[in-house]
Amino acid sequence: MEKTKIKKVLVGIVTSDKMKDTIVVKVERFVKHPKYGKYTSMSKKFKADDKGNTKKIGEKVSIEECAPISKDKHFRVI
Repeated sequence: MEKTKIKKVLVGIVTSDKMKDTIVVKVERFVKHPKYGKYTSMSKKFKADDKGNTKKIGEKVSIEECAPISKDKHFRVI
């Protein structure tokens, strides 16, 4: 019986499409502070593979985890 890793799927907004076959996606999370209980919005940017540069700035996209494509790129557009 093989263990199959479940791939992370994240949803975010495209913030840059200037690179060849790569987009930058900003993913926002709503997190509760462990001690004080206040909810805050946290965001992180991920580089994702986008063959043919099909996505444009401002579009909402889903990205999934994959094997590393380059030094910082380990997500692919679904």
